[in-house]
Amino acid sequence: MDVVFIGMILTMNFLEHNTSPLAPLLVKKKNKKMQIIDGKRISKYILEDIKKEVEKLDFVPVFCDVLVGVDPASVQYVNMKRKKAESLGIEFHEAFFGAEISTDQLVQEIKKINKIENMCGVIVQLPLPEHVNARESLDAIDPRLDVDALGSVNSQNFYQGGSAVGLPTALACMVLLDSLDLDLKEKNIVVLGYGDLVGKPVFSLLEKRGLNPVALRSQTENKEEILKNTDVIISGIGKGLYINRDMIKEGVVIIDAGTSEEGAGIVGDVDLESDRSVASYVSPVPGGVGPVTIAMLFKNVLEVAKQKQKQNESNK
Repeated sequence: MDVVFIGMILTMNFLEHNTSPLAPLLVKKKNKKMQIIDGKRISKYILEDIKKEVEKLDFVPVFCDVLVGVDPASVQYVNMKRKKAESLGIEFHEAFFGAEISTDQLVQEIKKINKIENMCGVIVQLPLPEHVNARESLDAIDPRLDVDALGSVNSQNFYQGGSAVGLPTALACMVLLDSLDLDLKEKNIVVLGYGDLVGKPVFSLLEKRGLNPVALRSQTENKEEILKNTDVIISGIGKGLYINRDMIKEGVVIIDAGTSEEGAGIVGDVDLESDRSVASYVSPVPGGVGPVTIAMLFKNVLEVAKQKQKQNESNK
């Protein structure tokens, strides 16, 4: 399996939910082997651009990832985002609460965080303890600071085309797909799964580009036949190693946004070893959609910060 790095300069127009590369620099395939899309290197490229833009601001933006409880995986994710924020020149605000906190208490704490000076992004680390209402907690975030776009207001605006930020994982899928510089107009595109984090928003982004994707859900009939005739698959079903060589056509492109625990590690929806002689491009798990999702999250934080700076300048 060869590794492909698609160097690019990305310009994000979230109001139109379009993630087109400004200047793709493609490494052309020299053989028929499956090519791996290196999300880590693409993420690094995007983050370097974000850091330069943060340095141009006349204030230090603040970011907060609200953590409830001490779930090891959640703690690891929050610490990773802290390090990434600080590397970009963004201040990380600690907001760690015990697992016994009530929904009302958490909502009040989030509302306090909203008011912190120069706050430019608030997210809630999921999953929350079972007794805490996730919807009420997410909706407590000021929509102007909801950089995960999971609150009701920003989620609705995302689909209606009125949000300044987009869902990071869905945007990451589009960035990886765009990195290949494919003409998608004549391609059969399938979105495998229709969840709120991947399938549904990706389907919407594709439609907004005038494309005609097909969404495959659990109740869809003839899924195997549809997949076998698909040119591009974007998968987010979370079924480990589900997509094998017998299910796909020669030359298919797969963006894998699914994650599942397998032994002591994480795997995606794609069985890379099975598909290596059939697919043309695949984003791996880990190292594909995940790193670019983090980059898109901080791209959203930057967008909020730019809007705040404009407001500050207009108030002078």
